[in-house]
Order: sequence, then C-alpha cells, then structure tokens
Amino acid sequence: MSDLYISWSEYHKTIEQLAVKIAQSNWTFNQIVCIAKGGLRVGDIFSRLFQQPLAILSAASYGGENNQTRGEIIISEHLSMTNSHLGNKVLLVDDLVDSGISLKVSLEWLKEHYQEDITEIRSAVLWRKDCSIIVPDYYVHYLEDNPWIHQPFEIYEQTSVADLVKSTPSS
Repeated sequence: MSDLYISWSEYHKTIEQLAVKIAQSNWTFNQIVCIAKGGLRVGDIFSRLFQQPLAILSAASYGGENNQTRGEIIISEHLSMTNSHLGNKVLLVDDLVDSGISLKVSLEWLKEHYQEDITEIRSAVLWRKDCSIIVPDYYVHYLEDNPWIHQPFEIYEQTSVADLVKSTPSS
C-alpha cells in the first residue's frame, strides 16, 4: 500500500473544494451530520460555510498500531445535536471512504433512526478510495491505488499530553 501525506493547507483546501462542488450542484440541505472522528473538521467547517446546523454521529472502526487496523464498526446510540429535530435534507460528511463500511452503516443508521424526519440524504467526503463498497454523492479526490492517507492531525495519535508537558518550557 502506498502512502499519501496531506499537509494542513492541502487538507483545508480540499474541504473548500468539496464545499464548492456541493454548492455548484445547487442541492439545498438543512442539516449536516458528520461522522466522528474523521468527519468532525469537515462538518465544523461546512456548518460555518453553509450556515447549517451540525449533528455528530460517532463511529469507530480503527485501532491497533498507529490506529491503522480496521476492526468491527461501532456506532453511537444517539446523535449529538443542539436542535430539537433533525433537518429533513441531510448532508452526511466524513473525511474519506476507505472500505466504505463506516459511510454505508452511518447512512443505514440515519435512515433507520430518523426515517420519519429525513426526506433526502446525500454523502460527501474529501477522498474516495477505489476499494470502497460505496460511492459518495460528492468527493474531491478519487484514489485508484488506495493509498494510506496520512492526515495532518495524525501526529496527535502518537503524542500524549505528557509528551507536550515535557517539550513545553515551564513559565
């Protein structure tokens, strides 16, 4: 498997490119749901750009050394949101589709738990790998060779607060 290293500037530029693609599609939505952890930054920025409420669906499927081992997906029991009701036109966002299982399961979870509220749901990610079992409605980069994507925040998966305390001069 090859590696793709993403800088903070590339990461933010890709989020902006995805926002433009969605805006140019002329599809209007009234709710953003992000899949946490990877989709948190995308969801936060989209909520600000599109001025739409953000809800968070937590999911976990990776662990092990360097958090690169795929395991069974675990989905939270509830959405975290500040609105009393979920919007009816939902944009589900994440950072990428690797296997596609997290996106597929999250779409199914939303439809099962909010079927009376949702009239339309679309998905958007920054990177779509060829090996994904699902194709999101919107994506910026298609990665035919399925590289491991090293995102700029991964450094915090190998850093602890104790490491930061040691490296920070006391005042």
